[in-house]
Amino acid sequence: MESIRTLIINPGSTSTKIGVFESEKSVFIKTIRHQLNEFEPFERLIDQFKFRKQVILNTLDGEGFNLSKFKAICARGGLLRPIEGGTYNVSEDMFMI
Repeated sequence: MESIRTLIINPGSTSTKIGVFESEKSVFIKTIRHQLNEFEPFERLIDQFKFRKQVILNTLDGEGFNLSKFKAICARGGLLRPIEGGTYNVSEDMFMI
């Protein structure tokens, strides 16, 4: 059976928690602590996206994880209207780089 590598992201007000799973087994967990002044340049929550993304990518790279090897990424929160919990395909309207 092929292992499925998944990245889990939980952004908080003063930290970003990430976890890497191989199928159902946890292989890496990290809480990245942020100083409040790191967020001062960002007027709105959505403006933190590139900053947090880069912190996550740097952390994964530093631990030897290749992003192309992940089959799925799951995150808590977001800036969508309230929707029922579950799994959704990401459309172009939701996609951010």
